[in-house]
Formats: sequence, C-alpha cells, structure tokens
Amino acid sequence: MQLLGYFPRHAARVAACLAFIGALSSDAGFLSAQAPGNDSTSPLFTWRDAALLGGVAAATVATMPLDRTLAERLQRPTVQENRLLGDIATVVRNVAAPGSVIIGVGLYTIGRLTRNDRAADLGLHGTEALLIGNGIGVVLKGAFGRARPYRDVTDPRDFQLGRGVGHGGDYRSFPSGHSIAAFAAAAAVTSEMDRWWPNGTWAVGTLMYTGAALAGASRMYNNRHWASDVLAGAAIGTFAGLKVVKWHHDNPGNVVDRIFLGGTVTHGRVQPAQLRWMVMPTRD
Repeated sequence: MQLLGYFPRHAARVAACLAFIGALSSDAGFLSAQAPGNDSTSPLFTWRDAALLGGVAAATVATMPLDRTLAERLQRPTVQENRLLGDIATVVRNVAAPGSVIIGVGLYTIGRLTRNDRAADLGLHGTEALLIGNGIGVVLKGAFGRARPYRDVTDPRDFQLGRGVGHGGDYRSFPSGHSIAAFAAAAAVTSEMDRWWPNGTWAVGTLMYTGAALAGASRMYNNRHWASDVLAGAAIGTFAGLKVVKWHHDNPGNVVDRIFLGGTVTHGRVQPAQLRWMVMPTRD
C-alpha cells in the first residue's frame, strides 16, 4: 500500500479511465460473439462501435487538460527515484513492445510446429491485430505531429499537422504505440478466450487489460507520452484486437487463415482446407 503514496491522484484517475476502456471493450467483445451459424448475419462495424469510439474520443479530449499536471507530477524526483516504479515501468514497457510481437509470432510458430490449432490461431490473429493497430497509429502520429512531453513538459498542446512525418520521434507522441500494442494483444487474447473458455474470460480479461494499462502508464512515467496519448492508443489497440478476431471467425474461409493456418477457423478449431482448394477453378 505504501506504493500508492508515489502515485499521483490524477494518474490514478487516468488508470481508472484505462480500466474503464478495458471493461467496455471486454463487454463489446463478449456481445459481438455470435452463436454458431449466426456469424454471417453480424456486421463487422455497428452503430454501437461508433458510439463507443465517440465516447473514448470525448474521454481523450477531456483528459487533455490534465496532461501537463500528470506529466509534471510523474517527473518529480520522489517519483522518478523510486526503483520499484522504475523496474515495473521497464518490464511492462518491454512486454508491450517488442514483447507482444515476439509472443504472438512465437505462439503462432509453436502452434504450427506442434499442431496446436488454438495456439497458432491466437498467435496469428494477435499479431495481425498488432500490425493493423500500429499501422493506424503510424498514420495518426505523422498526421498530428504532437511533441513528446520531454520536449516541453509545460506545453501539451504542441500539435502541428504533418510534423510527425520526417522529423524523427520527437513529434510522434499522439497516439501511444506501446498502448496500441498492449491493448491490441489484450483485446485479441480476451476475445479468443471468450470463444474457447467463456467461464474464464473475466479472469483473462482482467489480467490482460491490467497489464495493458500498466504499459500505458509506464510511457507516462518515462516521459514519452501524455495521458491523452495513452487513452487514444488504448482505444485504437482494443478496437483493432476485437475486430480482427471477429472478422476471422465471421469469415472462416478467408485467405489469411487458409495461407497461414492451413485451413479455416471454426469455433477455435482449424478445419483442413484441402476440399476448399480442390473446388477452386484451375488455370490453363
């Protein structure tokens, strides 16, 4: 409990916002899971998604007035000199990136070598969510051109359209790439587990989203991102993770699964694709 004395009250509020995003996202992933045979009638994007994203965007804007206060308080000597906080920040940062990519590729490789369909499925779709989420993040970083807090911790409003392209990492603060990676992995894992082990979704989701929230907080602690960067990254990563998993399970004959899994995914199991390939027209 003594650790809480080093954690500013405003930072605790941001952590609560991150946890709230995780809770909404877990609920969204659970509600998007369709009963067998109904997947084809479920649209990938819904008005509910738009409402959730609008709410997160509003929360991100509402957090911006706190950016400077949080950054200044987290850089106080009493906070930065705490070795436990520093060690935690280092661990969760590395687990988020590049750890999430290494874990995803590793799971896919092990699953294919050992013919463990679920491991391969989880590794492939988790990695795909990471790539899509970070692709969106790269575009937004370049477009918004926001200065990182270590450039000037007193000016969180330093945005400049297009400045993030070709000016190095100093002006690529919004959104947080580590948060995108951490929350994309959390969303993908939780969504997949909900299909295989629904009774354990709550425990898995709590663990994954807590770790993702810590990864985002570590970027604030290391003075690399503002609080609003982390919230935006959390939303992008979560959305990418949920939608990638849903799309694959709604479209079991998709070309990605056929190429990388050697079949189609149906309720967490990979079905052989030989018959599907045999009926495809041949070229002269």
